[in-house]
Amino acid sequence: MKKAIYILTALFQLSSFSQNKEVLYNFTAIPQSSLVNPGADVSYKFYFGVPALSGVSANMGSKSFSAYDLFADNGVDFNDKVRRIVSRSSNNDKTQVNQQLELFSGGFRVGGKESKSYISFGVYQEFDFLMYFPKDIGVLALDGNRDYIGKLFNLGDVNLRAEVLSVFHVGFHKKISDKLVLGGRAKIYSSGANATSTKNSGYIYTGKNEGTANVYNQIISSDLELKTSGIASFTKDEYEGSIPGDIAHNTFFNGSLGLGFDAGITYYFKENLQFTASVVDVGFIKQSKDIETLTYKGYYEYEGVNPIFSVIDEPENVFDDFEKAIPRDTLYNKYTTWRPVKFYSSMQYSFGEYRSDEDCNCKGKVSRRYLNAVGGQLFMMTMPRAPFTAFTAFYKRSIFEKLDVKATYTFDSFSKKNIGLGIAGTIGKFNIYALVDNLLEYKDVTKANSLAFQFGFNFVFQDRED
Repeated sequence: MKKAIYILTALFQLSSFSQNKEVLYNFTAIPQSSLVNPGADVSYKFYFGVPALSGVSANMGSKSFSAYDLFADNGVDFNDKVRRIVSRSSNNDKTQVNQQLELFSGGFRVGGKESKSYISFGVYQEFDFLMYFPKDIGVLALDGNRDYIGKLFNLGDVNLRAEVLSVFHVGFHKKISDKLVLGGRAKIYSSGANATSTKNSGYIYTGKNEGTANVYNQIISSDLELKTSGIASFTKDEYEGSIPGDIAHNTFFNGSLGLGFDAGITYYFKENLQFTASVVDVGFIKQSKDIETLTYKGYYEYEGVNPIFSVIDEPENVFDDFEKAIPRDTLYNKYTTWRPVKFYSSMQYSFGEYRSDEDCNCKGKVSRRYLNAVGGQLFMMTMPRAPFTAFTAFYKRSIFEKLDVKATYTFDSFSKKNIGLGIAGTIGKFNIYALVDNLLEYKDVTKANSLAFQFGFNFVFQDRED
């Protein structure tokens, strides 16, 4: 049992990475770049994605340790490995998982051949998980309180949220002039399952009474709350359905609904000097389906020879008193959750002019085209405690008219050596792209701190005169 606790404690950090899509951002050879900036300078007659294959992404990683640190056959006791991980972690270390699957997407120009206005639309499924590592709870679970007399174990370390949802969206962008592109996207969220526990507080304290050999004073002050939507029915004894199937059904047809929007801009100071910025997922969901809130709120103080509530050494009424002081309550109130807001920005300098072929390969048309581009990107995302920030330097190259690559180096709190690579090409009307982060980690994935990739397939159509 104790080993199982060790594994669970370690797994709290098993997938730490951000939702930053630094390789995709402003990689306008890919139609999906408009999902991270609806004001991206892309143009086409129309396009559509291959259903369920136009945008597939997967991510995994950790900040404090790798699989090798935990499972290496190096003669170190497993329990000691877990203790090392917990000891070097902090309560600000994050576990974050974000997965997306684009089910279908498309876009088309409106207003005739000379128009510079475009509409895009689609549906994608998303899983989002964020948890801060509960440092104090991990220490207490591993070692108990014997060696921590006088220490406050912070229950506020418990901070997590998880959600499965679908997003129906429609966007519009227009090239206002040769210098300015503006765009926006409206979203309808449908949440199939949500769990939120982000406003907890309290502590566990064990002190030793002065002048006594083994009389202790234990205090538990608890203000814990777990809100759930779309999950409670699965925990009932009478439930006989399929949890994955029912969550999928709720996600697309019977979920809690919400609204949101994206906005973006591209501006050219010069033909070869570009600024972009976007804000993504400004929105909320009103959690209203199958809702249940569990609370543990109260104050308990106990004085005796055993501060660990053992049924062997203490009478059962100790537990009765504890349950009365900190009862478990169940509420059924609707609640609102806010989507994590993402902000992107970039500056890009292009050089190496060349003459364009007939088609523009889904990239913004300007009077001159360039072989190379260099620049920097900023990414920020809201989180319960402090915003996540990342800085990216990039280089883009058009190898051929319909083959482009982008290389990135990203600096953030998860990694100081995140090198990414993306490639996008078009064969006839068939557009293919693949994006990979943390290339150096693929030398030995067991020692990887984070891994991420994305790929997709589209059909892109241009006017032959373009």
